[in-house]
Amino acid sequence: MNNLSQVSRKVRKEVIEMIYQAGSGHPGGSLSSTDILVGLYFGGVMGEEDKFVLSAGHICPAWYSTINLKFKIENLKLASLREVGSSLQGHPYKKFASFVETSTGSLGQGVSVGVGLALGKKMKKEKGRIWVLSSDGEQEEGQIWEAAMFASKQKLNNLCLIIDRNRMQIGGETEKITALEPLAQKYFSFGWKVLEIDGHNFDQIITAFKRAKENQEKPLAIIAKTIRGKGISFMEKQERYHACTLTEEEYEKAMEELK
Repeated sequence: MNNLSQVSRKVRKEVIEMIYQAGSGHPGGSLSSTDILVGLYFGGVMGEEDKFVLSAGHICPAWYSTINLKFKIENLKLASLREVGSSLQGHPYKKFASFVETSTGSLGQGVSVGVGLALGKKMKKEKGRIWVLSSDGEQEEGQIWEAAMFASKQKLNNLCLIIDRNRMQIGGETEKITALEPLAQKYFSFGWKVLEIDGHNFDQIITAFKRAKENQEKPLAIIAKTIRGKGISFMEKQERYHACTLTEEEYEKAMEELK
């Protein structure tokens, strides 16, 4: 797993570089989800028939960096994050980027799209799995639970929803705003299979993803417990770093920690 840790460190450095150069962005969730994305793309999990939807569109810097390191996407320039007309918009935008499965950013909608994609594959008897990465703040959206009910009813065993459970959202701690717990029991009661893991432990991440690939029963939710701002000491669990402009001092201090 050492190689995965090295890739994660590289991704985190690129996340900070992108957001600093762009003058704005969402470092907190990007950093908390980094290990999940690296495990998914570099852990021998995803197949050619699989599709990925980033429902939590605002944490796209971590996704852009991960897929660029994995696939070396032609003409993808990380320094162009958030520039007008760039393929790397502040939220994934299909019009400007062919590698984006669906435009996302309005929270909760990506989960619904993932359910539709999974249903389509099942109806057409196509191989492959749909992977959706969602934030925990999104779980407050009503359409999340409409999608959860529908996915269970349709027995979408080709759907894996990964929830980045860093316990923070734009306004602060999730449990102080709209309490989500008991989140695992809620998905279970909606007819899903549920796994809870440490979202920074690659052994647990890869094991959970392998179990998702073997799943033949019902939709699967993986609740990955993470830390907002993971990897940069002064950003961890801090509200300020949901979305911000990084100062030169913060940028230099972060990059020093990621050496």
